[in-house]
Order: sequence, then C-alpha cells, then structure tokens
Amino acid sequence: MLDIESLTPREALGRALADLGDLRQDVVVLVADTGETTRAKFFAERHPERFFNVGIAEQALVGIAAGLAIAGFMPYALTFAAFMTRAWEQARNSVDRLALPVRLVGTHAGFADAYDGPSHQALEDIALFRVLPNFTVIAPADSCEVYKAVTASAALKGPVYIRVGRDFHIPTTCGLYDRFEVGRAYTVADGGDVAIFTTGAVLPFAVEAAQLLRDRGVSAAVVHFPTVKPLDYSAVEKYAASTGAVLTVEEHMVYGGFGSAVAEYLSQTRPTKMAIMGLKSYGRTAKSPQELYQYFGLTPENIAARAEELVKLR
Repeated sequence: MLDIESLTPREALGRALADLGDLRQDVVVLVADTGETTRAKFFAERHPERFFNVGIAEQALVGIAAGLAIAGFMPYALTFAAFMTRAWEQARNSVDRLALPVRLVGTHAGFADAYDGPSHQALEDIALFRVLPNFTVIAPADSCEVYKAVTASAALKGPVYIRVGRDFHIPTTCGLYDRFEVGRAYTVADGGDVAIFTTGAVLPFAVEAAQLLRDRGVSAAVVHFPTVKPLDYSAVEKYAASTGAVLTVEEHMVYGGFGSAVAEYLSQTRPTKMAIMGLKSYGRTAKSPQELYQYFGLTPENIAARAEELVKLR
C-alpha cells in the first residue's frame, strides 16, 4: 500500500496522476519540459501514450490542453507555478471563457523553490487564478492533501488550478479527514478567542501558533481552507461570529490571495477585526524554504503574536 505521508508533495502529485490514469482513460498529462521536476514522470512511466511534453512553451501547454479538453479528454497540465503565469492569457481566453475541464497544476509554488530565487517563487498565482470566474483554486497543505485533492479534482466539471509545493512539507492533514471535499474547510483546532485561517503549506505553523497561544491563555481556532475558491463561507461566518477576530495566513502576497477572499466576504456580510499575514514583496534566494519562512516572518511565534494583537482589539 502506498505510504503517501512519506512522499514529497510533488511525488504525491505524480502518484495521484498515475493512479487516476489507471481509473480513467480520458486523463492525459502535459508538461513544459518538467516531467522530471514535477514528478509527472510517474504518469509517463505507466501511461506513455497519454503523456505529452510540449517543451519550454507554457502558452502552448495551456492551449494544447484546451484543445484536448474540447476533444473529450481530461488534461492535467503541469509546470512550475511561477511559469504557469506566462500562460494566463490562454488560461483566460482558451480555458476559462469556455469553462473547459482543464486542470492546471503549478508546482514549486510559494517558497518551495528557495534555491533558485525570486524568479522561481510564485507568490501571486492564487490571485491570478482566483480572479477568473470559472476556475476552482486549490492549495493543499501536504502530500496527503495533494494526493486527495488531485484525485477529487477529476470529478469537477470546469477548470481547476492546483497549487503544489516541491519537497518541504510537514504532514498535518494525513489523519484529519478521509475524503477531500472541494469547497470545504476543515477545523484542525477549536477555540473561542481568535480564529486562524490558513491555506497551503503554512497550516502546521498555525497549529503550532495555536498551541503557543493556549499556553498563554488564549483560545485559538485553526481552520484550514485547502479550497480557496469556492471559499467555504459557512466556516468563515461561523468562526468570525464565534471569535470576533480572524487572522489569515498564507504563503502568498497579501494582495488578491486567500486573505483577500476572506476579507471580501466579511466586509460585506459581517465586519470583523481581521489581519492578513503573507508577503508584500518578492522572495529571495535561500538554502531552504524554512529559511524564507523565518526571514519573511511566517513563523508560529509571529502568527501567535499577531493573533494576540487582534484579541486585544476586539
């Protein structure tokens, strides 16, 4: 039996695609010369006749995927998240306007590719795909969630963007739930003083922050939103109402991303004391993602400190 928890996020992606290929003959995988780095090679080894390398040509990657979708296939197009944005025009005009069942998978997202510097660190991708009306946007936290989310995405009718890391992850969701439900948030810890909402790989930092807060007498809820769009508004409403203070944390720019989605909803329905933690500038070259989390302040200690400030403002 496959031990998904022991896999890296990109390995979980490759295994999920290979297994999907076993189940569905309409699944095809396309890469932009990234079969090795995205681990799409696992699909290629098992289903070589349904694997296509278009070369370093991301616009062609998305355009060809759109054509395959029109022809009745379910294409998964993979490249680094930072380079998937090159094909945003094709994602808009060829995929989203026709609501085609194309799955765009951006790997090495956020700080996952610390080593190659800011040119390879996608910190804007959630905003770019969230703004497209028909796209579902998913940002799994770890390898277990990557596998489940990719598998679940096959049941969706319209276009999907899935944000995946590289190697770093802290397994947090592996025992949290059995089945991934698109559009659902998952409560990791309950609390009544402040709610910490997360998406993507920063979930374990929020969990640790909640423990730090508990040690200081502050009751913090941690709610994980692997689906950024459609957002689980019922979960947002529930915890905004019960705590009166919401802190969002994401490995993404604070402009237009997950925190913005939460703020857009609460500002129109239930004005709530709120803060958005994320990035306000490009990344930098580092030896590891952990070094970048520390440098940019996405740490359990900083999350706990910001949450405490919100509690005092209620």
